[in-house]
Amino acid sequence: MRPALMLQTAPDSSVIADTLAAAPPVAAEPSFMESLRGGFELLFLGGWSMVPIVLLSILMVAIVWERVRALRRAEGDPDTLVRNVSDYVATGDVTAAVAYCRERDSPASRIVQRGLERLGRPIDEIQAAIQEAGRRETYSLEKRMDLLASVAAIAPMLGFLGTVTGMIGAFRQIQRYEGLVNPSLLAGGIWEALVTTAAGLAVGLLALFAYNILVSRIGRLVNGFERVSSDFVDFLQAPPSR
Repeated sequence: MRPALMLQTAPDSSVIADTLAAAPPVAAEPSFMESLRGGFELLFLGGWSMVPIVLLSILMVAIVWERVRALRRAEGDPDTLVRNVSDYVATGDVTAAVAYCRERDSPASRIVQRGLERLGRPIDEIQAAIQEAGRRETYSLEKRMDLLASVAAIAPMLGFLGTVTGMIGAFRQIQRYEGLVNPSLLAGGIWEALVTTAAGLAVGLLALFAYNILVSRIGRLVNGFERVSSDFVDFLQAPPSR
């Protein structure tokens, strides 16, 4: 015998309409302003310890911006500087060499200018003047870097401090109500504990990353200063070409 065919009937349109109506509405994507407002609300939920963390983040941005601009101004071509100054000195035009260094107005050119101003004196005195100028320029590049390192260390500690104070507040609520406490009453302490930790770690990580990047750039610049000083002293000690 042939098996009986089973016919599938199409669902009723009213059933489909009722199903779609009963489905939960799809949440709309939050706008930028709503996301920004939510971020500020999280900051306020962090409690008093968020104030120094926010101040440290502003200080970090200011230091990084200022140091990046200073390092950009300090960059240059040391090889071209030494070559041009050597050409001026070789022709006996020391005044033009000094004017060229003043026109460049970079740390490397100021180091070489310090040596040019000592020409005619013993080579040890010239070398000491160049080294002293190099130390001053290195110190100028490293300004405020200790402050940035302090931000990288202090911000996470403030976050952990906010965590401790938040949890203390939460346990005080539990003790106050003898354990019969609504979880919503603990939300304030828990929010403070979580938000301050996240904010402190974020600021500390960004400050540490910026510190390492800036220290690396400063190291490259200082290496260029040393190369300029060494090449210039070697040029002064070289016998004159016939």
